[in-house]
Amino acid sequence: MQPRNMSMSGVVDLAAVKAAGEAKAKAEAARAEAARHGGTSAVAPSALVIDVDEAGFERDVLQRSAEVPVVIDFWAEWCEPCKQLGPLLERLAVEYNGRFLLAKVDVDANQMLMQQFGIQGIPAVFAVVAGQALPLFQGAAPEAQIRQTLDQLVQVAEERFGLTGIQVDPDATGDESAAPAPAGPYDALLEAAMSALDAGDLAGAVQAYKNVLADDPGHPEAKLGLAQAELLSRVQGVDPQQVRKNAADNPADVAAQIAAADLDLVGGHVQDAFGRLIDAVRRTAGEDRDAARLRLLELFEVIGADDPRVTAARQALASALF
Repeated sequence: MQPRNMSMSGVVDLAAVKAAGEAKAKAEAARAEAARHGGTSAVAPSALVIDVDEAGFERDVLQRSAEVPVVIDFWAEWCEPCKQLGPLLERLAVEYNGRFLLAKVDVDANQMLMQQFGIQGIPAVFAVVAGQALPLFQGAAPEAQIRQTLDQLVQVAEERFGLTGIQVDPDATGDESAAPAPAGPYDALLEAAMSALDAGDLAGAVQAYKNVLADDPGHPEAKLGLAQAELLSRVQGVDPQQVRKNAADNPADVAAQIAAADLDLVGGHVQDAFGRLIDAVRRTAGEDRDAARLRLLELFEVIGADDPRVTAARQALASALF
């Protein structure tokens, strides 16, 4: 899935994609099937911008790209140009009224996707049309240039692939708070997880949260609960003094530093835990480096993305990686 270049001419190259005819036929067949079942429901404007991770990429991007062009915004919390480009793309997604779908990918939490697309710097913007990935532009481009690129994208998507976009209901808000919320499909599983936690059954809680995430990988409550339950499971029964001694005596031992970081976090020493793992990322390479990075991302989940300590740690991680 390596892009040819990051120039604005990437969209033009789409006209030469050999799979265009097949993709167009599939899109027409999908529309015909939807029509036989009463058509596709219109979505609220807020549904035109989605957060995507590695687990949901195939469903939310590749599969949706057979219906509508999907524009991918690769961003990070520490990236200042991303903070300018992101809101602009979100506004344009609503303005274009279903002609494309905007998928936002946090590169810190989804490094595999970043590598697959060959991204060297952010913000970086790609599109996926009928399963075909192509580069659009890199950096905070001027709005006029972005509009030109999007116009070209939706034109080629329609003419070459038969993708006319998705229907939008401008009166829909996507806010269900006005109506009583029905019991969610995962309420029983989440209740079981909480009961297991209260009873000290960490393995049962972990499994209950995993059952939710197996069907809904982005479920926020289940992701947070799983991260917390797994952390508690890792520190259960360990000797804190021995763990800390191992980390102090073996600063180059990544496994020892990871174990100590878990204890740091459980003890409320959030910045110590983050700093320990960032130092491990900075000093190591290969599998050791990846192990420290992945554990750090797991600990971010425990604290929450909106916490300023997580924001600062993401910036420090980016500096250590790049």
